[in-house]
Amino acid sequence: MCDCPRVPGAPDLVGRSFKITAEVQIPSTGAEGMLNTLGGRFGGCGLYLLNGKPVFTYNLLALERFRWEAPQALTPGKHTVTFDFKYDGPGLGKGGTGVLSVDGGEVARRTIPHTIPAVMTIDESFDVGVDTRTGVDDNDYQPPFRFTGTLSRLTIRLERQQLSAADRQQAARMAASARDDR
Repeated sequence: MCDCPRVPGAPDLVGRSFKITAEVQIPSTGAEGMLNTLGGRFGGCGLYLLNGKPVFTYNLLALERFRWEAPQALTPGKHTVTFDFKYDGPGLGKGGTGVLSVDGGEVARRTIPHTIPAVMTIDESFDVGVDTRTGVDDNDYQPPFRFTGTLSRLTIRLERQQLSAADRQQAARMAASARDDR
């Protein structure tokens, strides 16, 4: 495990593959809002509905944002929205491939060259159904961006971190430096 500062109780997404699954109910009027976010304006990721369309945004430390978006809004009723990220490790800050799916069918796929190497966030939050701090993409929404449908269940599955002992030591040094800069 990386000895990095994190939001207490939040999953550590650094250096690993992960899968976020949201089971939602969309009312007849449609829905939008945050399903899950970790981080915000200066780094992190979020799974949300924007104008009814599922979106996953990965904010690489405000240097670059990577986006997966479904081409169509969810119809009224029950749906399962999934973002599955396969990390290209071992090592710090490697890239990976993300797949956004709706009801088991792929709607967007993208490979990114890098990920956040050590500290996902030191001053943000891990939120479900709302974004309580800053947005991962200010062009998409402004917090609190409450989900207007029903979020029945959110599941996050983490695979084992793909970091060597040397990677973990380097990540710990970067984390300590981040704490010193506060």
